[in-house]
Parts: sequence; C-alpha cells; structure tokens
Amino acid sequence: MTRTVYVNGQYLPEHEATVSIFDRGFLMADGVYEVTSVLDGKLIDFDGHIKRLHRSLSELDMAAPCSDEELIAMHRELVKLNHIDQGMIYLQVTRGNPGDRSFVFPPADLPPTIVAFTQDIPNLADAPAAKTGFRVISIPDLRWDRRDIKTVQLLYPSMGKMAAKKAGVDDSWFVEDGAVTEGTSNNAYIVKGNRIITRQLSTDILHGITRVAVLRFAAEAQFEVEERPFTIEEAQNADEAFSTAASIFVMPVVEIDGKAVGNGKPGPVAQRLRELYLDEMRKAAI
Repeated sequence: MTRTVYVNGQYLPEHEATVSIFDRGFLMADGVYEVTSVLDGKLIDFDGHIKRLHRSLSELDMAAPCSDEELIAMHRELVKLNHIDQGMIYLQVTRGNPGDRSFVFPPADLPPTIVAFTQDIPNLADAPAAKTGFRVISIPDLRWDRRDIKTVQLLYPSMGKMAAKKAGVDDSWFVEDGAVTEGTSNNAYIVKGNRIITRQLSTDILHGITRVAVLRFAAEAQFEVEERPFTIEEAQNADEAFSTAASIFVMPVVEIDGKAVGNGKPGPVAQRLRELYLDEMRKAAI
C-alpha cells in the first residue's frame, strides 16, 4: 500500500510528493531532522524530540516551520493515515527553496520546507537483534565539529554503516583522539560493575533523546552513571556495552573490533535498561 506523506502542509501519496531541485536541503544539506518512535500507535518521547528540533533550528538560525501543536497533530495524522502500530516517523525541516543556488543564506522570511513520512516496523520493540546484540567496529571520526546539531548531512555516518556492512558486522563506533565519541546513529556506553559510562554532552556528540531517558532510568534503578570518554580497549574489557537511539532503544553490543565484550552475549544491565525504557516510554506515550 502506498504511504501517505506530508509535504508543506499537504498529505499526499508518496509518489506525488515533490521538493524543488533548488531546496537548500538538497543542494547544501541545509536542514535538520528528527525521528520519533511509534509504539502501540502512540508517539514516544515526542516532547524531547520537539525540544531538540528547536535547538537544532536555533543553532542554524532557521525558523520553526509551524507551531508545536501543528507538529504533533501532523505526526498523529500520519500514524492514523498509515495505520502504524510500531515504527518511526521521520521529520525534516530545511531552509527552503530560494529559487536558485547560492552559498549565501536566503532572506530570513523564506518559508522553510517541511516533510515527514512513516516507516512501518512491526517488530520494532521485539527486534531480533536485541536478543543477539550488535557487533561493531571502530573507525576514525571524520565528521564536522557540530555533531550536537541534528543536521541532514549524514554522508560520513552512512559511510560508517557501509564500513560495518563490508566487515560483516552491525555498526561502527567513531573514535577521535583515542576515545569513542558515538555510533553512526546512536550514543555509546560501557558497563563496569554497577557503573554505566558514556561520553559527556558537548559538541562532540548528538544529545540523544533516548540517552536522556535511559540515563534517568538507570539512576532511578540505582546504577552509577559516569559521563566521560572511554577508549576502545576499555570498551573491549568492559562487562557490557550498549548503544541507544530512537530506532533501537537500548541495543546490547557484544563484540568490538572482533573481540567479545563480557561473555559475548547481551548482558543483564543492557537488557534491564531496555525493559525499563520500553515499559516507561509506553506508559508516557501520547
């Protein structure tokens, strides 16, 4: 069945949806995005995603495309029109279509472009990978220095995914100055005893919405949270490792650069945090 998508205020069959060739998102990667999970037909942590969207827009001096009320109504309508029980909603906002190509920003009053679409993932909460865990490799972090802004310039993360695929594993973890920054589309963690260790927030990493919730649940469950850089060697010798993102929730990492983490199976901490996250997020979904 053809999806219904959203483009600049209209709900359209996906094959009818178009964006100008002069749109700055297409020409300059001049845009930001958010991805919201859907469980049981409801939006997960939507308020966090909207707050981060506003932060990304502000950092790029871009105007909000519409009100928050209109955004939530649009998301709910897409869920309804596409009969999504479990899946994702991708939202992208660009600086718009100035009618030609230029490195200079167009006038501030140019209407932004806003598009959104659903991805139906029936087994999102029960992904088979969560039972076996991810295997990852490490690669140099060659991205720009404002990774805290969720922009659409995702070429290098895509190259990282392809490097992982070529190596026969699930993902890549980026390394800069000897320490792990994050995964290609997720935040990275290790576990030592009762301590959960993850890189502190800065411009070096994306300020993950799932990260915020998972660390809160971890603290409430009496885990010690330590925010600092860690090395690949430290991760390989940890008791457990895992990644978090809206698309994977809490995903155990069982192998790093060919070396098993712990016993090479999903550990109890990652599994417990995944259960806590899914339970609590389902209760708070809207």
